[in-house]
Amino acid sequence: MARPLDHAKRAALLADVVRYIADHGLADLSLRPLAAELGTSSRMLIYYFTTKEELLVQALTTQRPDIQAMFADVADAAALRERLADFCSASMAGEGTTSVRVLLQVLGAACAPHSPYAEYANSAIATFIATLTAALRRLDIDDTEAVATLLVSGLRGIIQDRLITGDSARTDRAARLLIDQTIR
Repeated sequence: MARPLDHAKRAALLADVVRYIADHGLADLSLRPLAAELGTSSRMLIYYFTTKEELLVQALTTQRPDIQAMFADVADAAALRERLADFCSASMAGEGTTSVRVLLQVLGAACAPHSPYAEYANSAIATFIATLTAALRRLDIDDTEAVATLLVSGLRGIIQDRLITGDSARTDRAARLLIDQTIR
């Protein structure tokens, strides 16, 4: 009879996986070095998560902010601009950078043909665009889906720029400009 999963151990592993990938990258991720760093075995990781890809997707899911709740109560353009600026700032600083670094790596990996991360990446982008589209509709903005796409894609690029270059002054100005010029 199979041993029941230790859900507390599983949750701890997921948090540690996100930190590991943020520090070591996704491109060369191998279960043995990951397991050794986490103080477990690759066999135990497979027991808990079935595949390396499923491990990563589940780890990212635990880190995903509740985008819908974040923008649900936005009632005017000024509030939406501030909420987006706050979201950007949080994504580029402190603990937010760990999960954002990993998410950006997964989005890049999802571009490969037959990527095991494509479904997760598509869902993450679709959720953010749908949430912003709904907020923009409440503000009576034209072509809401295109505006939401511009914001999501543009801010993602600016966040990636900052994480790579470390130039916070320039990227903060760019994020603010994109937000202010897009939502009037």
